[in-house]
Amino acid sequence: MKYIYTIIFTLLTPFILLRLYWKGIKAPTYRQRWQERLAIYSHQHPQNSIWFHAVSVGEAEALFPLIKRLQADNSKIPILITTTTPTGSSRVKMVLGDTVSHVYLPYDIPYVLHNFFHHFNPKIAVIMEKEIWPNLFSECGKRKVPLFIINARLSKNSAHNYKKISRLAIPALNNVTHILTQTEEDRQHFISIGVAQNKLSVSGNLKFDVIVSKELIAQGKLLKNTLFSNRFVWVAASTHKGEEAIIISCYQALKKEIPELLLLLVPRHPERFIEVKSLANEAKMNVIMRSADKHCNTETDIYIADTLGELKMLYAAADICFVGGSLVPVGGHNILEPLAVGTPTLFGPYMLNFKEISAHVISQQACIQCQTEKDIVLTIKNLYQNSENRRLLIKNGHIFLNKNVGATQNTMQTLNSYL
Repeated sequence: MKYIYTIIFTLLTPFILLRLYWKGIKAPTYRQRWQERLAIYSHQHPQNSIWFHAVSVGEAEALFPLIKRLQADNSKIPILITTTTPTGSSRVKMVLGDTVSHVYLPYDIPYVLHNFFHHFNPKIAVIMEKEIWPNLFSECGKRKVPLFIINARLSKNSAHNYKKISRLAIPALNNVTHILTQTEEDRQHFISIGVAQNKLSVSGNLKFDVIVSKELIAQGKLLKNTLFSNRFVWVAASTHKGEEAIIISCYQALKKEIPELLLLLVPRHPERFIEVKSLANEAKMNVIMRSADKHCNTETDIYIADTLGELKMLYAAADICFVGGSLVPVGGHNILEPLAVGTPTLFGPYMLNFKEISAHVISQQACIQCQTEKDIVLTIKNLYQNSENRRLLIKNGHIFLNKNVGATQNTMQTLNSYL
């Protein structure tokens, strides 16, 4: 089965590279450093490193506290981080700079992986969440590189899909040294697809250990007092295609009753910045792009954050937040960051990626789930009129986070036994 998979992947590689080129028309960063995806490097990197893989921004953000702990405890051991997306790459460089090596994850083709392992010779490999690459995992096994999956999650549907390709997935997972799952439910799902129980343990969710500095909060408050002075700021974060139109419609309905309302839009993907601006212009909205470095006036309707790496700071600049990826069937995005910042948080009906967390925050009144456009309008109107309700959401959010911290420490204990 792996042989057939390898042939198909190899034959598709030219088309995958062509797709990168095509995406690079709107987002030029997709065309940059494409050689790294084939394990072709322009200079040498440190060997015998601890290698972490985080697909994109969300996984990288969850990984940063763990990386910083490792750097503090094991300052002489080099660290390599791979990502798949340019936004993830940008965030790694912004937060960790030259303190780590960073390249794109190589394609899952044997000769490409051979070059990657020869170049970096990692001493252990750590994969975030649920990335399973048959040839990569096999290469770890052949080279006796301890392989971990941390912050692992596996839904019932994903487990069902893996069972369909068990002849490919199970041999790959047999190369894994240990899997640290977010929840007991995730652990049971891994067991259901054939992972041995002694290779599994529950460590919690690294995203609960999010770090928000006082300096970052202060930057957000300063932005609020300067750029958004005298405005009630609603940030709609990590939005996807189909969501901005709904959000803008909600804004238009709310603006009639909240004249000082300002909508701060943060699209999830940089290549959509111009598209979202055009959508707002079509709706006759007065728009400012963050990159234009202009102050909002009383006529400004929408402020589009077309920059990277500022989301937590923008949460701190807002009075209320809606986390996107949840109004369309994407599965939702991280709702723990705005809770950590202290911003009252809403989200939509599609939260499959955060199923357990969303259920808990609702039951503990730490967030509000809105099923429809009408729900969003009514909820924001209520929170605008009732500051005590906003304070209660913030308080409950902090209580919820404090109850669930500890995944970083649990993960450190497991990794340290192999360092």
